[in-house]
Amino acid sequence: MSHGHGHGHFEGPAPIGPLAARIVVGLLVAIGIAVLVGTALLWPSNRAVDIPTPFQTSGGDAVVTEAGTVVEQDVGACGSPSSGRVFTGDPTPPANAAFECERSIVDIESGPNAGTRTLLEVIPGPGQPELQAGDDIRLVRQTDPSGTTQYSFYDFARGLPLTVIVAVFAVVIVAVARWRGFRALVGLGVAFGVLVVFMLPALLDGRPAVPVALVGGSLILYAVLYLAHGLNLRTSSALLGTLASMAVAAALSYVAIEMTHLTGLSEEQNTDVQLYIGNVSITGLLLAGFIIGSLGVLNDVTITQASSAFELAALDPDASRRAVFSSAMRVGRDHIASTVYTLVLAYAGGALPLLLLFSVAGRSVTDVITADAVAIEVVRACVGGVALALSVPLTTAIAALLARADAPAAAQTRGSGRHAR
Repeated sequence: MSHGHGHGHFEGPAPIGPLAARIVVGLLVAIGIAVLVGTALLWPSNRAVDIPTPFQTSGGDAVVTEAGTVVEQDVGACGSPSSGRVFTGDPTPPANAAFECERSIVDIESGPNAGTRTLLEVIPGPGQPELQAGDDIRLVRQTDPSGTTQYSFYDFARGLPLTVIVAVFAVVIVAVARWRGFRALVGLGVAFGVLVVFMLPALLDGRPAVPVALVGGSLILYAVLYLAHGLNLRTSSALLGTLASMAVAAALSYVAIEMTHLTGLSEEQNTDVQLYIGNVSITGLLLAGFIIGSLGVLNDVTITQASSAFELAALDPDASRRAVFSSAMRVGRDHIASTVYTLVLAYAGGALPLLLLFSVAGRSVTDVITADAVAIEVVRACVGGVALALSVPLTTAIAALLARADAPAAAQTRGSGRHAR
């Protein structure tokens, strides 16, 4: 015999209904609009930027490179009149053989002198290229004051090997992750586009570095997360958690740099920027680097936490939000422990050559750690670690709420099923 009991209550999670989902989606839409407005306000102008002196040719123009292949390599007398010049056949021998060097005859394969040769003379020593016959290289082509074309070594040609490595990377990602992996690669392309088209030109244009980093980072996060993981509540919870954590990382970075008086001038690239691009703030650039550098690890942690919360909620439909949050946090604590090691060791690996130099300088450990170059890596690792740790409970709480956004209807259905016998 069946009895219908009309109880006015049911067991299950607190009935917030779709309110949490509406709040999160509304916040993301508002932030998205603010990011687009910020992009428009910070968009770089089209003004020309002078080429810094170290990157100019002797004539003041941009460096032009051509393709070349080393066809002969030997050790012999230096001082040939053919060194750096264009010729066919064999180079002219030196008039006075004062000393020996490594000589490389190079076929020029592009540009106005394609099909001819040049001679490179290199005195062996630290930092000098070690060329071998068959090496593909890039040559700097410039014209001296007399109008004569000169060639010099620029770098090894890495186009083909890099293309192969990138292709293998893409094939493996798509083969394992399939369609989602392909979308992740598209998101990576969008991130690179934001960096090249918006962030770098805006910084060169003198726009404030921190707003540029926050706006650019937000554009990257919206594109990468939704492309890779789909337009759903799970991804939205991870995105909101990552955006909030990025803001925390920005605030922490500012406070840490102010407290430690980091200048960034211990790094050669920053010194060059200060010397040759005077409208860019080195401190701002350092801050922007901290912010952008934190995105990868934050994205990894937040999407994992969101997925954990949603999967746990799906496995146990009767679990409360508190239970889902507690279970997902256990996963998050393990993730924090492992990721902090990764974060710190990655920065330590980047500073390894510097640490090696300091180790033979006879300086105390305290002096080494507090030096600007090492302190930058310490602060970067600590700021990233704090933002990472805070992102876990924040994202987990958002995901636990959204994973139970349909709680009243689902719980009512289960309650009706239990009472209808």
